[in-house]
Amino acid sequence: MKRRHLLQAAALIAMPCAVAQPAAAQAWPAKPVKLIVPFAAGGTTDLIARLVAEKLGPQLGQTIVVENRGGGGGAIGAIEVVRAGADGYVLGMATVSTMAANPAINPKLGYAPLADFTPVVNIAAPPTVLAVNPSFPAKDYAAFVEVLKKSPGRYSYASSGTGGIGHLQTELFKSLAGLHLTHIPYRGAGPALNDTVAGQVPIVFDNLPSALPFIQSGRLVPIVVAAPQRLASLPNVPTFKEVGLEPVNRMAFYGIVGPKGLSPAIVDRINAAVRNAGEDPGLRKRIEDTGSHIVAGSPAEFARQIRNEFDVYRQVVLAQKLALD
Repeated sequence: MKRRHLLQAAALIAMPCAVAQPAAAQAWPAKPVKLIVPFAAGGTTDLIARLVAEKLGPQLGQTIVVENRGGGGGAIGAIEVVRAGADGYVLGMATVSTMAANPAINPKLGYAPLADFTPVVNIAAPPTVLAVNPSFPAKDYAAFVEVLKKSPGRYSYASSGTGGIGHLQTELFKSLAGLHLTHIPYRGAGPALNDTVAGQVPIVFDNLPSALPFIQSGRLVPIVVAAPQRLASLPNVPTFKEVGLEPVNRMAFYGIVGPKGLSPAIVDRINAAVRNAGEDPGLRKRIEDTGSHIVAGSPAEFARQIRNEFDVYRQVVLAQKLALD
């Protein structure tokens, strides 16, 4: 009898602990949440972050404060997320550059793509585009390849920087197409695009949202896109799959991650809020106007995509014997 009373008392004492964790999760967020963009203001990652933050705040009941922490190809901002407490008050925007390409080429970066982050949601996927200055002596894919094969090593391409998606996706393209191009890294997509438009570099590989205004104004000529199918904005431009290079047909991503150890309850709340935001017609149109499309999948799906992209670009680095400049 005495033993039974002791067990009952122990169970009663344990009950508040059992409900404490869900209650704490429900109380989050009790203050503003910081969303770190690992690039300068004004880029597409920053735009997507601010559009989504505007919709998430009312759903979560707190302001989402977007902060730009550019530098190191996104590494500086990513490391700030890694070093934050896993309480849900510091989140980060994740891109292929920060979560796959940059870590693939720089093992001393200071973080591991999955081990040091908690994937939350892939918000949107933008196509990428290979484009040339109008003075380039080719305006379609077949002629483009013919020109490069006739003059191996003569032409160069601009990217947003060593280890960025533009760099490694072009290297993947080069390896599969058997082409020789010289890499000219810049400190961001803006300078790379500007110099290609100015004719300082003839070729650029970049996310479509950044390049599209130059294409629409005739200052860049699109050659081929990485997208599931031809784009409504570029109906005459083939995809890499169409030209026989399906492995290059890789969409980029703009997602949200948290530090390692972020509570599953918080992850699920943010994921659900992003999914709800993605149903808003105004938000959907503004994101689609950048050339991207809404994804808003599960945390597990995002984790798999990050791992897949890292594995692909790590193989590119090894095959092409790439190293930091």
